[in-house]
Amino acid sequence: MRPTKETGILTVAAVRAPRDKGPVELFFNERQQIFALPSAKAGLADGLREAVDRGTPVKAVLNPRRGTVEAVQPLSERELREFQKERILLDAPERPFKVDLARIDPTTFNIVDHYLKVPTFKFCTKTVPSYKVAKDIFDFCAAQSCHLPGPYAISHCIPFQYVRDGCYARAHKMRQIITDQYGYCCEKVFSFANNYPDRLALKAGKWGGCCVTWWYHVAPLVRVRIKIKLLSFNFEFVLAMVIDPGMFDKPVLLSTWLGAQEDTACDANANLSMYAIQPGSAYSPANYAGTMFTTDPAYTATHATLTAYKNLTTCP
Repeated sequence: MRPTKETGILTVAAVRAPRDKGPVELFFNERQQIFALPSAKAGLADGLREAVDRGTPVKAVLNPRRGTVEAVQPLSERELREFQKERILLDAPERPFKVDLARIDPTTFNIVDHYLKVPTFKFCTKTVPSYKVAKDIFDFCAAQSCHLPGPYAISHCIPFQYVRDGCYARAHKMRQIITDQYGYCCEKVFSFANNYPDRLALKAGKWGGCCVTWWYHVAPLVRVRIKIKLLSFNFEFVLAMVIDPGMFDKPVLLSTWLGAQEDTACDANANLSMYAIQPGSAYSPANYAGTMFTTDPAYTATHATLTAYKNLTTCP
């Protein structure tokens, strides 16, 4: 089960107007889960909007089980100094891409350097040599899931069984595995629902079948070399594939990963506004527009989140 109380120092990405006379929605950069202000707490909205305008963090008391914000407090001067010292922004992030998934051609969309021409790909050229190797990487990461009995081959298990939040930490730990243990390039792909009334939605089929909604999601992206032979001709190309054991049982094409987050059976407003491919060092968004990102070079925030979520489950 999700916890009923969680306190964190967070930056407010957006305060969004109610949907269908519902509560005000809150988006935090450090949380992918969408939160709401109960009617009794509606007076907090103005202060949270001011925090967005000023870019100042707040200490928020959250109820992840209900998806609500219970209290908001200002930071002390010491807390603010520590937060600013530890928050390192990604230098020169890539621009995001608006996308209409219904109009893309998956036979070309996923081909690196044909459709996907992202400057960050130039900084690392050691791509995954085959789908088999990509599947080996996927299987190793999946075997580190906290819901399995272990022992684990890494220092912290990865809570794939809890997909309501924590994608940023799961993705960063997998990035460490892909780069340090396997020695291949690893970027991150971020998906966003940052146009009103968009939200990302999917059915957590691996973890009980309940519906989950987010305002963003992130997972490792690897470039995989594919070789095929048709008749007497040999063809070779590089595909963008995503490693996300929380959602899938194998590596999937980027277009498949994006499309899975538009499940209108879970939410009528399920729609992906845009996506961004960033260097593997990107950790979480730093603004609602998806143009700024934080980093976690020492994996401090990563390991703290993995530890906090290791015993949680997605569906009741």
